[in-house]
Amino acid sequence: MGKNLQSGDRTGPRLRPVDLAREHGLSTQAVRNYEEAGILPAAARTPHGYRTYTPLHAGALRAFLALLPGHGHPTATAIMRAVNEGAADGAFRLIDESHAQLLDDRQTLRAVESALRDLDLEPTTRTDPGDTFIGPLARKLGIRPATLRAWENAGLVHPHRDPRTGYRVYDEAAVRDARLAHQLRRGGYPLERIAPLIAHVRTAGGLEPLEAALTDWHTRLSARGRAMLSGAAALEAYLRERG
Repeated sequence: MGKNLQSGDRTGPRLRPVDLAREHGLSTQAVRNYEEAGILPAAARTPHGYRTYTPLHAGALRAFLALLPGHGHPTATAIMRAVNEGAADGAFRLIDESHAQLLDDRQTLRAVESALRDLDLEPTTRTDPGDTFIGPLARKLGIRPATLRAWENAGLVHPHRDPRTGYRVYDEAAVRDARLAHQLRRGGYPLERIAPLIAHVRTAGGLEPLEAALTDWHTRLSARGRAMLSGAAALEAYLRERG
């Protein structure tokens, strides 16, 4: 429960929940929810129990909404809670972790692009429809058949079974997935991180349609980076207001 407040205090004039909400197109309930979540400092109360806010609360709301696009709701919430609890170092650590995640995502994107370039430099030549068995494919990639079986268990490649012999048969798409997995493993990426990337290739319908997805990926990473800059500026302004 916030303190009682008859008029504006040292942080500025008294504001109603609707005053904060209207600036950002929010509902008054959303503003109250943000206060209860610790995103805003505790509100003062009138003698009749109504919440009253100040420009400091407005600054907190602006900072939170600016942090959201770059850091996401859970992290932005945790940052604001830490600041409002006087634990600025904890907030800075959370921001550092978000930047580290963005850098990691950029490195993953570069690895995927590198792997795709390597695949493009190795066009498949064949006289058959492209089907191959585990032994020949393993030899071509320079790995053991057991490695291909492990990749299958991890969801990286999906060979089908010959109905007569039960042997694994790798069609053109499975060979492509195996080659992509091989390039990424050579780049040091663990299986659990490779699986969703190969799933993305499958969803795109192959390597060529993935070009647009990679461009979009670049755009989204750049937007996150810029959003983090905007969020940092708004948070710095709020920190100055807090004194």
